[in-house]
Amino acid sequence: MSMSPDNPLGSYLKDRRAKLDPAAFGIPTTRRRTPGLRREEVALRANVSATWYTWLEQGRGGAPSNEVLNRLATALALTAVEREHLFLLAQNRPPEVVYQSSDAITPQLQRVLDSLEFSPAIVKTAQWDIVGWNAAAAAVLTDYGTLPPERRNVLKLLFASDRVRSKTRHWEAHARFAVAAFRADTARLGATDRVKGFVDELMALSPEFETIWNDYDLQSYGEGSKQFAHPLVGELTLEYSSFAVDGRPELGLIIYTPATSADRERVGMLIEARRPASP
Repeated sequence: MSMSPDNPLGSYLKDRRAKLDPAAFGIPTTRRRTPGLRREEVALRANVSATWYTWLEQGRGGAPSNEVLNRLATALALTAVEREHLFLLAQNRPPEVVYQSSDAITPQLQRVLDSLEFSPAIVKTAQWDIVGWNAAAAAVLTDYGTLPPERRNVLKLLFASDRVRSKTRHWEAHARFAVAAFRADTARLGATDRVKGFVDELMALSPEFETIWNDYDLQSYGEGSKQFAHPLVGELTLEYSSFAVDGRPELGLIIYTPATSADRERVGMLIEARRPASP
């Protein structure tokens, strides 16, 4: 079905409705002259009036609310991508991100991390728990595999690890930036209430975190650089970029790239130092 330029939302709803199998929803398939669900059947599944839904397909229903759009997405059995498209057509914006706790990444994503030989990379959750990393990250940042899962957290390491603090240049500026970005992350993902206990734990752990948190600064992670005074190789500068993981909005990927060829050599030295000695 082609999309009407005058009523793209209505055309999309009709197209999705026509491609559904009534039998999959326990609806008899006898005496049906057209494929898919009828308008009144979609309306019943979405708990809206058949008249209003008809108007919506005809371009006369007005702007649907978030709640109604979510019910329509469920009624039409839309995938995550199709649901996003529905919101874009109806409201000219994607749906709000819903926080989901995650404790694992896919093997494909881990292979992406592993392919970045000289670029430390981590994957973090909305609570900034580290759930994925590569060998370069273990060599340069922290050997996360040696830590219990409850300590694999960016903010806990930043505020409670003397080792991390001692090798981070301009620690206070970096800490303020991290807290501001964390606050923005949790708000964007709708996780503010969910991480309240974690924030309380950090406040009890670090008075400095409490002071910075109460300043209520906001910042996107974006891109930047980070300087280290590494005990093995000396001064080290890494540039970082952050990325969203498609289909997993609660996950963020951060890749650190050596700023210069000399920094790349230092990263290589740290990776080599972790390799087991030849027999």
